[in-house]
Amino acid sequence: MSLSKIYFILVRPQMGENIGSVARAIKNFNIKYLRIVNPRCNWPNQKAIATSVGAKDIVKSVKIYDTVEKSIGDLDLIFASSSRIRRVNKKIISVSNLKTKITKGKKIGVLFGPEASGLSNDEISCADYLVKIPSNKKFSSLNLSHSAIIFCFEIFKYFSGEKTKYKTGYRSSVARKSEVNKFLNFIIKGLDRKGFLQPNHKRQSMIRNINNIFHRSNLSDQEIRILLGIFSTLNEFNKKSWIDKWHSLFINHVV
Repeated sequence: MSLSKIYFILVRPQMGENIGSVARAIKNFNIKYLRIVNPRCNWPNQKAIATSVGAKDIVKSVKIYDTVEKSIGDLDLIFASSSRIRRVNKKIISVSNLKTKITKGKKIGVLFGPEASGLSNDEISCADYLVKIPSNKKFSSLNLSHSAIIFCFEIFKYFSGEKTKYKTGYRSSVARKSEVNKFLNFIIKGLDRKGFLQPNHKRQSMIRNINNIFHRSNLSDQEIRILLGIFSTLNEFNKKSWIDKWHSLFINHVV
């Protein structure tokens, strides 16, 4: 079973822009099929094509139906989106629980109602589950495409299976502790020359704090080299007033 068996169905959508945005949203998550029941805007719709951006193929392949029943006739499992709890004899689940209700091998439809009113109770009666997106109870209505993209994300996560891992393109390796320690020795020697690590009874505590800062930073080889260059350059300038200012601030905050 794959995302090729997922169908998003817009019932009586009012704005071409929203249809285009939904098309873009489903393509972002590799869902290919969009159906529309009785669009209230003209169709085909140039605004839908314009807002779909790179998903024009989705818009151009949209299938139009005159009833909800016909739009879901070849599907096996239907979820209906709703921003409010209805007085209907229907199982209500959170969108985050969609994955627990998806059945392998089934063709799945997700119904969305018109922007202003949502699905009617008669339209919801065709669904197996009523699905709600948890949100602000005092302002729970979401834009059509925003609602669609949340469903897309949850469905996509289910079909992706394994947790997605990303590798950074940054190539410099993490500096070895020996390199970090060499850098710290350089810093501490420089601070000693400037008389920064005073008074003497606070010296070890100050060094400990400096060590903590740089050892937890997970610095790369390149970053160590940059820092060495920065501190070497600063060391060429004898700005006593600047040193005294930061020395005073550092001493006052050392525990």
